[in-house]
Amino acid sequence: MAIDHIIIKGARTHNLKNIDVSFPKNSLTVVTGLSGSGKSTLAFDTLYAEGQRRYVESLSTYARQFLGQMDKPDVDAIEGLSPAIAIEQKTASHNPRSTVGTVTEIYDYLRLLFARAGKPHCHICGKPISSASIDQIIQSILFQMPEKAQKIMVLAPVVTNKKGGHGQLIHHLKKEGFARLKIDGQVCLIEDAQALDKKKAHSIDVVVDRLILKQGIEQRLTDSVETALSLAEGQVIIDNLDLKKQTLFSEAATCHTCGIFYPQFSPASFSFNSPQGACTHCDGLGHLKEFHPAKIVPNHHLSLRQGAVLPWAGKDSVRHMEFLDALVTHYNEDIYTPFKDLSTDFQKIILFGSGTHKIPFYVEQAGKKIVYEKPFEGVIEQLARRFRDTKSPSVKQELGKYMGHKVCSKCNGSRLNPGASAVQVADKTIQQIAAMSVKQAADFVNSLHLSGREKAVSESILGELSQRLSFMEDVGLDYLTLDRSAATLSGGESQRIRLASQIGSKLSGVLYVLDEPSIGLHQRDNARLLSTLMHLKNLGNTVLVVEHDEETMLAADHIIDVGPKAGVKGGHVMFSGPPEDLVKASCLTGLYLSGKRKISVPEHRRTGSGKFLTVQKASENNLKDIDVSFPLGCLTCVTGVSGSGKSTLVLSTLYQALASRINRSERPVGKHQAISGMEYIDRVIHIDQSPIGKTPRSNPGTYTGILTHIRELFAKTPEAKARGYKSGRFSFNIKGGRCESCKGDGIVKIEMHFLPDVYVTCDVCKGRQFNRETLEIKYKGNNIAQVLDMTINQAFEFFDNMASIRHTFSTLVETGLGYIKMGQAATTLSGGEAQRIKIARELSKKSTGKTLYILDEPTTGLHTDDIKRLLAVLDKLVDAGNTVVVIEHHLDVIKCADYVIDLGPDGGDQGGQIIAQGTPEQVARTPLSHTGFYLNRVLAD
Repeated sequence: MAIDHIIIKGARTHNLKNIDVSFPKNSLTVVTGLSGSGKSTLAFDTLYAEGQRRYVESLSTYARQFLGQMDKPDVDAIEGLSPAIAIEQKTASHNPRSTVGTVTEIYDYLRLLFARAGKPHCHICGKPISSASIDQIIQSILFQMPEKAQKIMVLAPVVTNKKGGHGQLIHHLKKEGFARLKIDGQVCLIEDAQALDKKKAHSIDVVVDRLILKQGIEQRLTDSVETALSLAEGQVIIDNLDLKKQTLFSEAATCHTCGIFYPQFSPASFSFNSPQGACTHCDGLGHLKEFHPAKIVPNHHLSLRQGAVLPWAGKDSVRHMEFLDALVTHYNEDIYTPFKDLSTDFQKIILFGSGTHKIPFYVEQAGKKIVYEKPFEGVIEQLARRFRDTKSPSVKQELGKYMGHKVCSKCNGSRLNPGASAVQVADKTIQQIAAMSVKQAADFVNSLHLSGREKAVSESILGELSQRLSFMEDVGLDYLTLDRSAATLSGGESQRIRLASQIGSKLSGVLYVLDEPSIGLHQRDNARLLSTLMHLKNLGNTVLVVEHDEETMLAADHIIDVGPKAGVKGGHVMFSGPPEDLVKASCLTGLYLSGKRKISVPEHRRTGSGKFLTVQKASENNLKDIDVSFPLGCLTCVTGVSGSGKSTLVLSTLYQALASRINRSERPVGKHQAISGMEYIDRVIHIDQSPIGKTPRSNPGTYTGILTHIRELFAKTPEAKARGYKSGRFSFNIKGGRCESCKGDGIVKIEMHFLPDVYVTCDVCKGRQFNRETLEIKYKGNNIAQVLDMTINQAFEFFDNMASIRHTFSTLVETGLGYIKMGQAATTLSGGEAQRIKIARELSKKSTGKTLYILDEPTTGLHTDDIKRLLAVLDKLVDAGNTVVVIEHHLDVIKCADYVIDLGPDGGDQGGQIIAQGTPEQVARTPLSHTGFYLNRVLAD
């Protein structure tokens, strides 16, 4: 059994309850269970961590210091473990130079293709160029031979516009027997060559021969040209003395029309990360940073007095306001008028200056008002000057907030130098192919027919390109363009890109651990993703997937269900075996798979308040000038295949526009004409699955504000008052009450150098985080450490008489979070748990009934039972008069929505249109809707 299975014995990491479990090698195994039950702990923190740790420890101590150390999981033994690779939902790269093409290595193969089979063209005249042999050069010279004999010089350009005295070169040429040189355009005897100025750039041509171009001169001309080519690395100049015309010939690629010489192209010539290929103006980024008017005046509804000019609204605002006062007085404008209502000319003067026109400014000196006149430079020029002059990184960072990207004027965004940008394969440049979607690029590569030498050198390259593009299509990413920045990809897209890359690497004998690869993927593309996972398995690998998708579970070879509940009540193996047996099992997952439990379609759908929030002419990214109305007082679900424009519409356009108006957000808003109905909204909240804190010091108690009230309660106890303790005494972040041995962490890190760091419980406070004196203060028999160790359910009962926090406890329990501990570190919470804590905090606030809640794929990481709870919470928000908009693919959420907006029909350029909108039943009846097709099946059930 040990040979063909991976066996885990006594796993106790996080909330795992000393479990024993095994699953077959070379299989597709799904780990499922409620959010927080211990799925990811088993897959990532136990199996992957141990596989990676064993690999790292097999390396030398020197190599280990350069690699991240994994914590040793708390497990007795793992047998049959293979080297492990984790493919998680993290953004691929934040480097602005990384693109979809570079991350997948598709662009690397394109560079190779263009270096081997590309046809150079002149970047000025656009004509094809080619290298010339010596016979072609001689024929070209003789072809231009006139009827009347003419005098020519054959020159070898040995130095072209280079600084230096070049004394050694001239001495060497003299020894070789050459008699004349042409230095900086002047011919002289080599003996008469003057010492050259080392600080200036010079050009030196060797006069190889002087002859008369006439019949019978071919052999002498050939010998002279050969000599010149060998001297000048494949270049020769024919200087016609009678016509006073010079012609450059080269064995390398040269445009004879424009006289431009091109070096031999290599793969590095097409890399925007290499000095050989990058545009020198933008250093291969394709854009330049400059101050952007939209970031300087992000909110046009504010007046100048209210701080419309954001960089001038800070600590120096008094001085800047004097400038603005002088400007509005001179141009007869009103400083209290919203910026959008100021004249267009005056807006331009504020931003770009008054040119040469002088403005009277005032300054107070010794109680006197002194007037002086000068042109106003403009806010943008003032910021640019400060940015140029400052040497402070913090000032540059602060000013950088007001800068945007402008396409490079030299390379037009191609990121490459002119020579590389003009090379073509089948009439396409490399930047034109990079701008294609994966599907378009695949069609181009598969239809490419080369002949002769090009076909021979590029056959294997085209095969690799075709395969990698096909893998990208298989994981549902055919809409992504190859030049798209990797930093703009979602976690799900990044994960599927890495999945496609791993298939391309063709490794075998590896344990792959994946975290919900179906996230962000429409039901339409699920089958292709499953075939990709099977392909990875068939290469001879073990594929372990943390997943809730029903289709994936039923297609798996083996399923491990972790439960029965979450947190401290989870961590047990409820089922381990084939999916056909799980359907018959009595565990929670089995009940939902068999249909004995399910999320029911609501009997009645809310029609809302009758008011709408309407986005007009939305055109950001791939949106096709669409008008979209979101009914207020409803649960609206925005659906569509990956890349159809859902996030662009909801997050980049709707949310950012409302955040700019209500929260004075500085972030750019997606292109649109107008949004009506904003007056019906007084709060807009985007609830995502990001952690509630980045350090273990953040916990549910601090995030929801409960701990603030509890600390005040402890400070009011008689003993605390007698000792003079304030509420800060009961915080582990402040000196005084916390244990100073561990600084309030409860644990101490011991550095092991070339081994993983070891964390041990603090010997002084025994992990309780507070000092002895603080722990002596008790409320109802419990100290502050004991309160932090309570679950939400326990704390709810313990503080039942505290009206100020009872409602917050109640909402946490309602969202299914009663099992988590008050002081549980934020870093140990799952994405689904973090999201529900955020929702609970919003629910606990006083509702105005005019709040818009936006959630982006809230079902990520959630079991069907978790989704049932989530829907109940969202319904409660809507029933209070608020509006909820979710971006979602999960059919259980879509079928329970009041209103559905379906975008499509496909991703990328083929998306951005409204395919269907209305109730789920209406969308299900729309023939062209991919969502409608699958929704129809669910509603029929």
